[in-house]
Amino acid sequence: MSQLGEFDLIARYFKHPARRAVLGVGDDCALLQPRPGTQLAISCDMLVEGRHFLPTVDPFCLGHKALAVNLSDLAACGATPLAFTLALALPQVDEAWLGPFAQGLLALADAHGCELVGGDTTRGPLNICITVFGEVPVLNGRSQALLRSGARPGDDLYVSGTLGDAALALDVLFGRLSVPAAVLDAARLRLEKPSPRVALGQALRGIASAAIDVSDGLLGDLGHILQQSGVGATVEANIATSLIASKSYLASSGGQFEPQPAPADWHRWALAGGDDYELLFSAPPSARAEVAAAAQASQTPVTRIGQIEALPGLRLLDGQGELLSHRYPSFDHFR
Repeated sequence: MSQLGEFDLIARYFKHPARRAVLGVGDDCALLQPRPGTQLAISCDMLVEGRHFLPTVDPFCLGHKALAVNLSDLAACGATPLAFTLALALPQVDEAWLGPFAQGLLALADAHGCELVGGDTTRGPLNICITVFGEVPVLNGRSQALLRSGARPGDDLYVSGTLGDAALALDVLFGRLSVPAAVLDAARLRLEKPSPRVALGQALRGIASAAIDVSDGLLGDLGHILQQSGVGATVEANIATSLIASKSYLASSGGQFEPQPAPADWHRWALAGGDDYELLFSAPPSARAEVAAAAQASQTPVTRIGQIEALPGLRLLDGQGELLSHRYPSFDHFR
């Protein structure tokens, strides 16, 4: 066991030079100065071992994911990352773990210009809590933040990237499913090293009417938009399941699932799996060209999967346009 003390630990692994913050790590408080004409966007997420990640996860990937899930919240708001704080509970000082964890964390931070400006360390069960700060422009007195409350009847419903592969990987890791190693490696990367869609979120400012990041499952997170916007929606389940990248991985590798998934499994992975950290957003049909341009500018694929409707509730359609009777609840920590 290392004899490294708390403050030596911080200095060695987490003291990173501040460039945008007025004052970073080393004082009782960090000092941030938002640019004129901007608002602060703030989000906080906690990752607990055994609940949010497996003990076998690569520490570099865990450092990446710890910040990525917070950057995903900024992306859903259309915010530009600014800075973050880290509260870290460790059962012991394990430098072989701390080194790659800090590298994964700070590599993603540097990629997005998001500075570590403070936090706390303590002894205890492994627990990672990050608070992230971002900026959103204000134009003519009006915030350009993307909210959950702006969806309107007739809007198209889109999702970025792929769906369901993280949930599929969990089924494999828990022994409920078997796939070729190459397929598991690709799906596990989606689970353990997600890509926050920060550039897309910024590109959608002034275009999307509402947005949320998909962390607990597509349908559950869509439910938050529907509730806060006072609308309903129809989702084409076959389009959503077509976004499971493992399908194409299997086809290219010539492998197969063991046992073969039922249609309900595909739906569960895509519609309720969680840990995708994609953006789910609505936009008026008149903005389709602008949505396509935002996707191209951010180098992020987006797919239209449904429509916002005035009738409350959520309706799932199969490939023939028939209503599906199944419901796929999203993840909830207390259920």
